[in-house]
Amino acid sequence: MAEPTIHADLLPSLVDRVRATDLKSAAKMLAPHGDQLIAQVLAGLSTGQAVEVLEEFPPQRRATIAAETAAGADWLAGHRYPEGSVGRLMERAPAVFQETSPVGEVIDTLRDAIRATQIVYVFCIDRNRQFTGVVAFRELLYSDRGAELRDIMVQSPFRLRPEMQLPEAMREVVTRHYPVYPVCSAAGQLIGQVKGSVLFEQQAFEISAQAGAMVGVEKEERLNTPWAQSLRFRHPWLQLNLLTAFVAGAVVGLFQETVDRIVLLAVFIPVLSGQCSNTGCQALAVTLRGMTLNEVKPGSAVRLMSKEAWLGFLNGALTGVVAGVVMYVLAAMQDAASPFTLSLITFAAMTASCMVSGMAGAGVPLLLKRLGTDPATASSIFLTTATDVVSMGAFLGLAAWLVL
Repeated sequence: MAEPTIHADLLPSLVDRVRATDLKSAAKMLAPHGDQLIAQVLAGLSTGQAVEVLEEFPPQRRATIAAETAAGADWLAGHRYPEGSVGRLMERAPAVFQETSPVGEVIDTLRDAIRATQIVYVFCIDRNRQFTGVVAFRELLYSDRGAELRDIMVQSPFRLRPEMQLPEAMREVVTRHYPVYPVCSAAGQLIGQVKGSVLFEQQAFEISAQAGAMVGVEKEERLNTPWAQSLRFRHPWLQLNLLTAFVAGAVVGLFQETVDRIVLLAVFIPVLSGQCSNTGCQALAVTLRGMTLNEVKPGSAVRLMSKEAWLGFLNGALTGVVAGVVMYVLAAMQDAASPFTLSLITFAAMTASCMVSGMAGAGVPLLLKRLGTDPATASSIFLTTATDVVSMGAFLGLAAWLVL
């Protein structure tokens, strides 16, 4: 394949462009170039980003690209692990020695390697490659050259597992702040390392993507994603949102006669809907934060939803008083029938709807997680539909029953 001529000075710019766009668009952008250039670009990314971009290429070309650089083996190995796991970010540990190795021998071996690779820790293993300890590189320089690594190593240090999901790994390392973390198999064998900076960078991206996921924006979409790709990402969720909007509209349609006879009700429909939606979104945000920080324990769903229902009831009652007073004043000014009853309906509907909205805000992400999907995925769309149906149904239903 003929490779377009690209000046070496433009390589950083190409890396930045790939970093700032989504995975599919990045792979499409790189595809016309030669394998060596693509490998150089991927080498400028974090291990996790390189693995994800490389995954968009066909398997055969994926292998040829990876063969162009020493890091390629790490990229291919990352494909064995689930998306969003530590294994996707893992790379080869550059300094691994038998625990019986003399300090002087280790220093002499690493003397040349350290010029090309940043080495923070020396990982110690036994004859079965079981991870037994770690030695800070600077500690080697203050130790007797004749001593063995096991004499100066920190035994049984903290380690990660490759199948751990990023949120779980972040909870484990949040109080440690090590520059590098060893990664071991379930059997305790050392299989690689992951840099702390890469781990935190990837988690920061996942957190930043959560707000978009709530309204149907795919986490892969970036500012530089081409408009056609953005359209494919967003449009299906907007169609779903339109469908759910029709469901809410159908509820209003059931009470069309009520709205026609008491026009003032139409003024308060968006007020009630907006207040309930915001109440539900508050509960949703707190629940998602708790799930991210692993604060939502098994069996705590009922307690969480009960708390949000109580908060929704209190907030709904307090705002319902204000809305009820406004309804009474407007109804009296327009000589509407039963202004006091309308104010009580407004209060009751606001209170009940906000209570249900709070429960829905906590329940939607819990339900999505139980179904095996991302709790944040389009949760705002489902929540808005639930709150609109409940608030409008309660408000117009009470008016039809008590006033007409």
